[in-house]
Amino acid sequence: MRLGWEETGIVARRHASGASLSIAAPIDLLFLATEVNEWALCASLEEREPALKRDLEAALLAAVIENAPGGAGTASPADIDAPVLEEAAALARFERLAALEARPALRALLAEATARALPCVLDEQLLTLGAGCGGRGFALEELPAPLAVPWAGLHDIPTALITGSNGKTTTVRLLAACAREQGWRAAYNCTDGVFVGSDAVASGDYSGPAGARRVLRDLRTEAAVLEVARGGILRRGVAVTRSRVALVTNISADHFDEYGIDDLDGLADAKLSVAAVLPEDGLLVLNADDPTLCAKAEGLARRFGRAPPLAWFALDFDRAWLQAQRAPGGGTCGVRAGRLLLSGEHDLGAVSAMPLTIEGKATYNIANLAGAALAAAALGVSPAAIARVYARFGAELADNPGRMMLFNAGGVRVLVDYAHNPDGLRGFLQVAATMRTPQGRLGLVLGHAGNRTDEEVRALARVAADFQPELIVIKEDEAHLRGRPIGDVPFIIRTELLRLGLPESALPMRASELDAAQYALEWARPGDVLALPIHAASARAEVLRILAER
Repeated sequence: MRLGWEETGIVARRHASGASLSIAAPIDLLFLATEVNEWALCASLEEREPALKRDLEAALLAAVIENAPGGAGTASPADIDAPVLEEAAALARFERLAALEARPALRALLAEATARALPCVLDEQLLTLGAGCGGRGFALEELPAPLAVPWAGLHDIPTALITGSNGKTTTVRLLAACAREQGWRAAYNCTDGVFVGSDAVASGDYSGPAGARRVLRDLRTEAAVLEVARGGILRRGVAVTRSRVALVTNISADHFDEYGIDDLDGLADAKLSVAAVLPEDGLLVLNADDPTLCAKAEGLARRFGRAPPLAWFALDFDRAWLQAQRAPGGGTCGVRAGRLLLSGEHDLGAVSAMPLTIEGKATYNIANLAGAALAAAALGVSPAAIARVYARFGAELADNPGRMMLFNAGGVRVLVDYAHNPDGLRGFLQVAATMRTPQGRLGLVLGHAGNRTDEEVRALARVAADFQPELIVIKEDEAHLRGRPIGDVPFIIRTELLRLGLPESALPMRASELDAAQYALEWARPGDVLALPIHAASARAEVLRILAER
């Protein structure tokens, strides 16, 4: 390539709303790579429609201003080396920009860290070499020469990446508890914040690169468990360069029509990106009960240039897929005769006695336990420590806040969870349905985030209708409108439920999550079961306060 980039790789991918073009580029020239990518798209369009040249160049200029390194609005057209479509002029401009953006000192340090099997964390201001208690940060404007770095004092720490459609946060918390039981100060990031030991250092959704960086840059961290959400992967990539283990919980229909992902195949490809940062002796943990992940396993070697070592979990320890994995000595975890077995050698205990499973009713948490056991063992946690954690985790509300929390409020059994897509809601309601007394009723609050498609919203409503609840309080998820007009999502849900035959009297609508939960609590009587999927942290805190008082 004329720019002298040694990195190779071009991926063009068609999707429902168009196509995506990706190119490999040096780590210090990613801003420029974005421009090269956009120029390639616009140049190809101009070849087909020459009359669009002026509009396309204007679009390129606007993109350059928007993506200026200092942030949107920090540059004016007069400050910009203006983009052009003509190839020779464009390439000459790219060479000028490459000379300005290049950071040879950064490349040298990253190469040395890779040679030493050290992880790195990088953003626009700071490079961290090593991780946690074994890491050190350097400002990008003051990078030392490799010989000046105190390499002997830098090291890796046990690190796990957790991704998937459902169960990520529960698995992260479970794995962090296992790490603590092993004697490490564990830190983790998730949809509720960043936590180091017993300290909450940030609150909010930190399931992306920003959360991972905070965990890995905290000098107290001795083991890191990182939730890696789909959105962060697609917007910013995987924030770490090295992890001992990566776990994919499952793949289910959610977040379609965003960033070119519109089917399970594309969603699985995005989540499996975590395998790229596993070293040769790392471990990729996958769900054998998930057909999409089973189908993808065969192509991992082709995608990553080598086959990452695999471990598999399933509800049934004797599932044929797991038996085939064990034959050559591969790791597996699943249930046999009511007990959770880790690779056939370690009995982690009776599933029904593990609080997280709610007497064995919460099958999706059994899957979370099985996957986390494999990941914990890969980090170096002993089977005995895993078993001790599993015997008590979930007994206290603080163990897993906002996920499958069970209350008895004046004879009403109330479940609070984060169920946020059709598969998650189905698993949640299956547990709730088992708790109904013969005369008891089932009540539910139901809403969805605004960045889901209309069909995804309708699919959620169909799952709710399958359980024939006597009450569905349709809520506005006011903290997650994400561009939707107020009332739009509740209208879609209500219309679908009416189409399915639910009576209008069973479908009250409320303008907030808290109002919806309060309506359901006032409606319920002893013997009833309420399922409350609450998504905003503030609403959940208030609902939990009300339930604690009852």
